Amino acid sequence: MTSSDRIKNAFLRSKIMTAEDAASLIQSGNTVGMSGFTGSGYPKALPPALAERIEAAHDAGEKFKINLWTGASTGPELDGALSKSDAIEYRLPYNSDPVGREKINRGEIDYLDMHLSHVAPMVWEGFFGKLDVAVIEVTGVNEDGSLIPATSVGNNKTWIDCAEKVILEVNSWHDERLLGMHDIYYGTALPPNRVPIPMVSADARIGQPTFRCDPHKVAGVIVTDLPDRNAPFSPIDDTSRTIAAHLMEFLQHEVKMGRLTNRLLPLQSGVGNVANAVLDGLKDTPFHDLKAYTEVLQDGMMDLLDSGQLLTASSTAFSLSPEAAVRFRENLDFYRDKVILRPTEISNHPEVIRRLGCISMNGMIEADIYGNVNSSLVMGSRIMNGIGGSGDFARNSFISIFVSPSVAKGGKISTIVPQASHVDHITQDVQVLVTEQGLADLRGLAPKKRAQTIIKNCAHPDYRPMLEDYFARAMRDSYGLQTPSLPSEALSWHQRFIDTGSMRPRAPRASDK
Repeated sequence: MTSSDRIKNAFLRSKIMTAEDAASLIQSGNTVGMSGFTGSGYPKALPPALAERIEAAHDAGEKFKINLWTGASTGPELDGALSKSDAIEYRLPYNSDPVGREKINRGEIDYLDMHLSHVAPMVWEGFFGKLDVAVIEVTGVNEDGSLIPATSVGNNKTWIDCAEKVILEVNSWHDERLLGMHDIYYGTALPPNRVPIPMVSADARIGQPTFRCDPHKVAGVIVTDLPDRNAPFSPIDDTSRTIAAHLMEFLQHEVKMGRLTNRLLPLQSGVGNVANAVLDGLKDTPFHDLKAYTEVLQDGMMDLLDSGQLLTASSTAFSLSPEAAVRFRENLDFYRDKVILRPTEISNHPEVIRRLGCISMNGMIEADIYGNVNSSLVMGSRIMNGIGGSGDFARNSFISIFVSPSVAKGGKISTIVPQASHVDHITQDVQVLVTEQGLADLRGLAPKKRAQTIIKNCAHPDYRPMLEDYFARAMRDSYGLQTPSLPSEALSWHQRFIDTGSMRPRAPRASDK
């Protein structure tokens, strides 16, 4: 079946146009909300056409930039193409495109890195101004004009509802059997009219399978047959396996202490190779009948679904390797009843996360000896990706866990430092830290005990003596002893890396003697 055959509504079928014609509907200065979340379900035809139009305008000496909102990261045809063409004035809420990252770090794109759960309500509240155009990829259009979502939901519901006009990409690459996998909830409201989200289990369905859309808002429809970006994960290495082993031992201890059962609680896992290794580590444990309530479903959860160890997975998007994407499409009938895709305002809703009691597991750039975690800025100033949904889950989960190798850049960077160069997650939101060196359970520990536990259990041996020395001198010379600190040198490790390329002190030379 072609993409045009998937448009069952005659009025919307009359709106079919080329990507170039649809791109002409977007003007300089427009705010555009596009679908897409971690390389899934993003428009793939209009953005390159828009980038080409903008490049032509720039060549003619005309200014042409847009404000771009999405669900999270997208793919090279969207973020990559628009970043290369200098098309983006302002970007929210998350970016992982390397070209976009470089331009953000050069100050050429204004970037608002924000909690993903905050995006939809703040758009409704009007804090970001009006949304001119929504560009949404869908699997199909029903006869009544309702839209069948694709492989991500993200903020699409909000974009469709709030935009002055909507452009659709109907992509026949997506399997029509996706219909029924989504749960689009229309019960959210602004204060003072908010009511509780009626979600009491991770596998509950509280919405409908399609998006509502006024057909008269639709300005154009593009038909496509283009694949999602499915990036491969690195093979699981020994460091990641060790981190996973520490975490599995901790979870089994929680069961032994009676704080968890072998069914655990709904799992949330961030994106990345270490997070994938942690999920893989669940295979050889006594945990069973598991459920996931997360924002991204990646390979490790697919494996657990296949084995039956994981019963259901609630998410807002897929982030699969090419191999897992093929497996998903070939066995979609098996997954349809086990996977639920929801809007980000529900998948990341603090109320729901707190009620379900999620166990959150997220990566980090660095943590300091008191447990403050930096998830977004390298050396305190250079954006990597963003906070994403980690803050939504960290503050509201039953157990909040952050994981990372203890060193980076071949040992030139310690991920455990005297003071984090930027803080996304304050110590009160960080309960457990894990590196390949060990695990620090910080629950109930006052700051000085936290520091001793993190240094002993999580720091790399190359840096542990330096941290012990810093903490000892801070205990002696700090202005106060609640959280001992030496401001004059707390960030000196980062400055040393900026100056020399390594956090390690330079070894004395013979000429220094």
